[in-house]
Amino acid sequence: MHGCRHANDLPIPAPDATPPEELDGDNFTAVLPHEDDDAGTVYFRRLCMHCADPACVSACPVHALAKRDDGAVVYDRDLCIGCRYCFVACPFHVPTYTWTRTAPVVRKCFLCAHRLDAGQIPGCAAACPTGATVFGPRDVLLHLAREQIAAHPDRYVDHILGEHEAGGTDVLMIASIPFADLGIWTDVIERPLPELTWMVQEKIPYVIGTGGLLLGGLYWVINRRMRLGREGGEES
Repeated sequence: MHGCRHANDLPIPAPDATPPEELDGDNFTAVLPHEDDDAGTVYFRRLCMHCADPACVSACPVHALAKRDDGAVVYDRDLCIGCRYCFVACPFHVPTYTWTRTAPVVRKCFLCAHRLDAGQIPGCAAACPTGATVFGPRDVLLHLAREQIAAHPDRYVDHILGEHEAGGTDVLMIASIPFADLGIWTDVIERPLPELTWMVQEKIPYVIGTGGLLLGGLYWVINRRMRLGREGGEES
């Protein structure tokens, strides 16, 4: 977490501060403990998964979010209108908002895109002393993950988080317990979420058109009945 903070100019907490349990404007990643009956204390990270086909990018009406060729999902604060559709769209519940600022912005991990542009690796991977976090092309990371699982079947569950979830992500994880036991990422489907977004969006014009016709027809019927009622009253 400290590598992330230094790389992104985020506030450095006091040494005795309680580690954050949630992502927010000052925490792009969180390292959380989980107590397992068999494995003991297991640590896992939460951060933006950088989907290959990001739902947040698809949902943004002003293109403030974009997917780069190097895998990073980045954000342009000058384009953002604050609609926060990306919050609803993200299947991993990652984006946050700086509510305390006069001019709030969306905050999340951007895969240290500024470091990638400078030929460096993300701050978290650069700071990790054990190799638990590594950076590289997705196919290479998948190969490394499969090697680890095959070499240590007693240590890792045979599941690479992000290989298929949400259509695949550029952040991948392996763990010693099922990810479902962690209580997060349990509702993420394998299908790319933007496909579902477009399935809904492409029907909106028909829904609006049909609704307009129904309302117009209802208005005509009510108006005709009122006119006939007035004419009947005048004849009597």
